[in-house]
Amino acid sequence: MKLSKRMEKISGSGTIRMLEIAKELEQKGRRVIHLEVGEPDFDTPQHIKEAAIKAMNEGVVKYTSSKGITELREAIAWDVQRRTGAEINPNQVLVTPGGKHAILCAAFSLINPGDEVLIPVPVWPSYKDIVEMAEGVPKEVFFGEDYSINEEAIKEAITDKTKAIIINSPNNPTGGALTREEMKVIVDIVAENGLYVFSDEIYDALTYDGFRNTSILSFPEIRDQAVYFHGFSKTYSMTGWRLGYAVAHPKIVDAMSKIQQNSTTCATSFVQKAAVEALKGSQECVEEMRKEYDRRRKVIVKALNQIDGVSCLMPRGAFYVFPNISEYSKDSFQVAEKLLESKGVCLTPGRIFGSNGEGHLRISYAASLEDIKEAIKRLEEFLHSL
Repeated sequence: MKLSKRMEKISGSGTIRMLEIAKELEQKGRRVIHLEVGEPDFDTPQHIKEAAIKAMNEGVVKYTSSKGITELREAIAWDVQRRTGAEINPNQVLVTPGGKHAILCAAFSLINPGDEVLIPVPVWPSYKDIVEMAEGVPKEVFFGEDYSINEEAIKEAITDKTKAIIINSPNNPTGGALTREEMKVIVDIVAENGLYVFSDEIYDALTYDGFRNTSILSFPEIRDQAVYFHGFSKTYSMTGWRLGYAVAHPKIVDAMSKIQQNSTTCATSFVQKAAVEALKGSQECVEEMRKEYDRRRKVIVKALNQIDGVSCLMPRGAFYVFPNISEYSKDSFQVAEKLLESKGVCLTPGRIFGSNGEGHLRISYAASLEDIKEAIKRLEEFLHSL
């Protein structure tokens, strides 16, 4: 059987690989503590679920416009303006079945075969695969262990083939977040070189210690070159609902909509109605989840730094930590697999987030405090046995 050549470049998910091993163990009766998946452990808030049920009962079960229902696009424009200060028109909004699909539509709309796309790492690995699906060339740019900017590395990576840069703040896997000053450096580079910037800000509601995320949309000088991505999975614990969106220049949105028309058609109708309620309804649920993540964040960072030979920076956002375990091993896949098999703790190898992620593990604290404490205890026992 001959698959397409593009499949030679696209790698499978490292997180799913770990999850599959964990499922095999669970089928044998083993209990596994799951800290590998970037999925909130909270239920979707009740008022959002009720809005979906109401919509279904009212017959909102048909196709919608490929760009999304007007009510939701207007709500997104209002919400984005409220959070970023940027004046957004609904014709700049595309609603998609998940944030990942929004990124895919943008890549297919803007990247030509051979175009180079700068990807600061460590970062979520799907960016690289999406660029390669669009026949672009991903180029790693090494940022700091906390995703702090490396201005010189960005400038050195730019060639006459460079088309775009992808940034993710707050960041998966480190929990780091770019300051306004760091974002301005990227903005200046983008403006000077005529690049596009893809900015994934899906974790912006989950920040801590008074830190506030700076959106790419808050810089009007490059707004026509920016594609902003967000969604409902992380903020409202709606991962299975599959709803995301992009904000961009209307011409870019029109192009992205054509990709959507010929792939997924549209996002689910009644889910879009629920999303309107998510944005317009009470935000107390978001703050309650954020406070609980903050409590877990402090516990897990303290516990990790008490393990001899392990260091872990305090994240500014999201719900991940990225401890350095390189004093024990630089093969994060081997560590993760052996930890799972021997201790029943499922974590994600740092290597999948870029070559400078090796020697680290990504741990999600979107899990109960009880599971977090037990998992770190088992991790310490395992590392000391190496």
